[in-house]
Amino acid sequence: MHFALISKILGLLLVVFSFTMMPPVAVSYWYQEGSEGPFLVSFVITLLLGLALWLPFFKHKEELQTRDGFLVVTLFWSVLGLIGALPLYISNDVPVGFTDAVFESMSGLTTTGATILSGIDFLPKSILFYRQQLQWLGGMGVVVLAVAILPMLGVGGMQLYKAEIPGPMKDAKLTPRIAETAKALWLLYLFITVACAVLYWAAGMTIFDAICHSFSTVATGGFSTHDASMAYWDNPWIDWTATLFILIGGVNFALHFAVWRGRSLIAYILDPEFRFFMTLFLLYTGLITVGLLAFEVDVTADDALRHSAFQVASFSTGTGLTSTNAAAWPGFIPYLLIFTSFIGGCAGSTGGGMKAVRAALVFHHSVRELRRLIYPNGIFALRFGRHSVPDRVLQAVWGFVGVYITLSVIFTLLFTMTGMDLTTAVSAVAASLNNLGVGIGQVGGGFANITDSAKWMMTVLMVAGRLEVFTLLVLFTPMFWRQ
Repeated sequence: MHFALISKILGLLLVVFSFTMMPPVAVSYWYQEGSEGPFLVSFVITLLLGLALWLPFFKHKEELQTRDGFLVVTLFWSVLGLIGALPLYISNDVPVGFTDAVFESMSGLTTTGATILSGIDFLPKSILFYRQQLQWLGGMGVVVLAVAILPMLGVGGMQLYKAEIPGPMKDAKLTPRIAETAKALWLLYLFITVACAVLYWAAGMTIFDAICHSFSTVATGGFSTHDASMAYWDNPWIDWTATLFILIGGVNFALHFAVWRGRSLIAYILDPEFRFFMTLFLLYTGLITVGLLAFEVDVTADDALRHSAFQVASFSTGTGLTSTNAAAWPGFIPYLLIFTSFIGGCAGSTGGGMKAVRAALVFHHSVRELRRLIYPNGIFALRFGRHSVPDRVLQAVWGFVGVYITLSVIFTLLFTMTGMDLTTAVSAVAASLNNLGVGIGQVGGGFANITDSAKWMMTVLMVAGRLEVFTLLVLFTPMFWRQ
């Protein structure tokens, strides 16, 4: 393990992150709020800490190994959660303690969107912008952004990229060089965000709200500048815009890049994961729309379709924005919405959950095993799209799903030990591990009233979910630390 190199990279990443404290300062000056103090203090602390880690080793040159990459990524997210909490903890406008500040910060950075704050409408705009910005940076990954500049400083970035990018297809690169890959991802991410903001503004949001909500929508985050979330506007155009861009955020960005580079939508149609993801979206939307009408919820057919599509897109990608109080919907609907988050978005997206590609492979593998029961001597190749799936990939997928479900069960039991009922405990696991951010039961209105121990467990699950479990768990295996 190259600890000097790890300290150098971690310090450099913190120096880069320190400058993200400046946009909220500009917002404070623009609106003349006088709330820039906590951000300036946090900027200085973060910059000095980064320099303290970087300067002693800035001439140190070693090859970054894969194990180093996993440690850097995990350490960076952990440290970032603490650093990101500083403005919230220091500010007199946000009455939170240390635990709540870290919870809110980590929730933003991991694009979870779970909040302990209330009265959001009355917070300074600098604080509101900062919360949304945390999500936007976390959406594609601060590490991927930093990878774009690390090669210029003589530090390779492929190991960090493999540890950070979600999904089972981590070795696929959009461009030959990793720095170009990171830049391509961020340019595409920025373009989609700007398009989302423009459409929000055209649909009736103020420029400030449009920018802030474009951050949380494309990042599939869930924070809002209003307590009522998107229900604050109750505007069909805003809701359908949000649904569209949530789905865009939940699709593999490598696929978006292929469509952009090829100037053709055919790549979407040919991609089996995209087809599976959209099939599930349409199926869920149809079921919930019929359910709302069958339970005679007081909505028209048009509104039932709009709210169903919005909530399905939001829950299934782990976004957590809401256009209505879905937790109060009758019957099976809230539970179905919660369980959609376990499958989540596509690999390589900003969405959470186990990822649609894994669910699709599990489904196809199960179908193959059923065929083998009928034809024991048959030979059945498992194909996903136009490609055969090696058994090694299937083993990795089943291993991941097994660990994911095991973690869900263990933490559900742990949450019940803090006083939650079973519905609330399952909801809290989904909200954190799937980076969903909203819940039902006792946490239907937010997470302010759960115990501190439950908040810390949720914080750990947020990081585990953001880094797809294994990146974090591998650090707790003895073999990882062996030379």
